[in-house]
Amino acid sequence: MTQPVTDPTFYRSAAEAAAAPPERLAYVAAFDRPAERPDAMAVVDVDPDAETYGRVVGWTDMPGTGDELHHFGWNACSSALAHAGHDMNGLARRYLLVPGLRSSNIHVLDTVPDPRAPRVVRTVTAKDLSEAAGYSRPHTMHCGPDGVFLTCIGGPQGNDDGPGGIALLDHTTFEVVRAWETDRGPQRLAYDAWWHLNRNVLISSEWGHPSMIEDGVVPELLLGNEYGHAIHVWDLAEGRHLQRLDLGAQHQMALEVRPSHDPEATWGFVGVVISTEDLSGSIWRWFLDGDEWRVEKVITVPAEPADPDLLPPALKPFSAVPPLITDIDLSVDDRFLYVSCWGTGELKQFDVGDPAHPREVGSVRLGGIVGRAAHPAAPDLPLAGGPQMVEVSRDGRRVYFTNSLYGAWDDQFYPDGVGAWMAKADVGPDGGMTLDQRFFPHGDEFRGLRVHQVRLQGGDASSDSYCYR
Repeated sequence: MTQPVTDPTFYRSAAEAAAAPPERLAYVAAFDRPAERPDAMAVVDVDPDAETYGRVVGWTDMPGTGDELHHFGWNACSSALAHAGHDMNGLARRYLLVPGLRSSNIHVLDTVPDPRAPRVVRTVTAKDLSEAAGYSRPHTMHCGPDGVFLTCIGGPQGNDDGPGGIALLDHTTFEVVRAWETDRGPQRLAYDAWWHLNRNVLISSEWGHPSMIEDGVVPELLLGNEYGHAIHVWDLAEGRHLQRLDLGAQHQMALEVRPSHDPEATWGFVGVVISTEDLSGSIWRWFLDGDEWRVEKVITVPAEPADPDLLPPALKPFSAVPPLITDIDLSVDDRFLYVSCWGTGELKQFDVGDPAHPREVGSVRLGGIVGRAAHPAAPDLPLAGGPQMVEVSRDGRRVYFTNSLYGAWDDQFYPDGVGAWMAKADVGPDGGMTLDQRFFPHGDEFRGLRVHQVRLQGGDASSDSYCYR
């Protein structure tokens, strides 16, 4: 009898993932804000020995227009190893599931046989998602042990104001199975979700309903502390709400959740975009204290004073640039936390060997609302946008990041245009970052589209959950 073959990019442990061959390609979501042209998946060469290093070497248009590709992920990953006896026959990290945050369609891209030319092989429609799960506006994709978890910020079609939640998709057929929650408790707003597999716990976060984010930040809602400001703890197997951890109403927009990659750990981080008290951004740590989950603020990033004449209308009254923490990423070895400050144009690196007491050890600046810091590869080109979506290689030595947040928010905070660029920083063994001067795809390289999330071939720091130490 032929034994089933396990995908070699399903790693039993974080250490095994870090020791595997490095990525050679990066997949980058690109979108057209006017929605006049199809969005696309760009393929970037990240092999430093290749002649095309740092160049776009593949391009796949989506069917139709108006998707606004946002966060996407693999159909399967290392979390598939969670259960003994799990059916692994034929299961592989092969398909990219790519949601459109505006269209609610989910495009399935096959990266085999040519990883540089992924093919759209199916589209799961907004109607499919709405009818089977009761959700719309898909935001974040995570491959789980029994399927794909898809967080959605809207309710069924025609009811964008929710509640948002999680749809479960089959990771082989891509069918929408159902809504994941069986008892949502007080949870109404949605954004991201991830888990502690060995603890049977899922953590979710909050942004806002589509009407709250569709056309940019709504000042009245922000100053009224109406955006999300809590995280939720769930029973992973049952889809049952266990706890709501409120960060305080002034801590607006609790976005990315990054649990420890150690399967036995009981802590992780969530990033908060802005405080309505002082415009600072912050990072919070959740942790298990006895039988109760708790949360505490461990990092504060202050706003920076600025000339009002250099600020967009929304910020002029404050004479300051908020950091606008819009993404975070935790290295696979749980050593370094990366914090994107999209407003000030800074990517910060923290040593979180002691997760309760992070210590800043590195920083690079590109773009920024006021700074417009240039890349060393093009020192005379002022950059708009700032470090936004950040992705870390499995071995922790390379950090990739792009500059666009969300079309309406780009236009609100960078009204002169956000452009498109992608950068890479090399990481020292004890921390510290240096921009790679050879790696700077930008402008026409992305055919006039803006760029958002990055996924790395073979997995990366924000795509896999590991089951064993």
